[in-house]
Amino acid sequence: MEDALILQKFEDEKTRHEAFSILLNKYQQKVYWHIRRIVINHDDADDLVQDVFIKVWKNLLNFRQDAQLYTWLYRIATNESITFLNKKRSKNNISIDDLSEQLSQSLNEENYFSGDAIQKKLQKAILTLPEKQKLVFNMKYFDDMKFQEISDVLGTSVGALKASYHLAVKKIEQHLLKTD
Repeated sequence: MEDALILQKFEDEKTRHEAFSILLNKYQQKVYWHIRRIVINHDDADDLVQDVFIKVWKNLLNFRQDAQLYTWLYRIATNESITFLNKKRSKNNISIDDLSEQLSQSLNEENYFSGDAIQKKLQKAILTLPEKQKLVFNMKYFDDMKFQEISDVLGTSVGALKASYHLAVKKIEQHLLKTD
């Protein structure tokens, strides 16, 4: 179903629950994997997906439609994920590098990670990236988003995003070459 129709159904109180159910079916898995690539842990990602869709339910009537619905969802998911990681980092009083190392270690223990050794290496390489490069790489590589769409989510210029993506790819290549 088209997003415009979902939004139209959501505006009507009689079809609001049906519209939200359609929205969940359409975007829940994409939002889960977007969050999961940021926070790594399945249980944390699951909790954050719930938080994201609670926010969506509460704020969808105020959605101005000056962006696409899924970029708005991704922005909420990205912000919730970053906030979660920042809280985790400050609660445990650890640096961003230590948090990345902790997330990398959790890949080895993760019961819900079904990837092969190459996918695990890629995920560990991604975890070495600075936060912005990690976000840009994940959205471009895994979600196949256009730079303009990523710009809408992150509020950064397309040129800066292209540079971040290029740097991320180079760093990942270097990391993969040195770990062989």
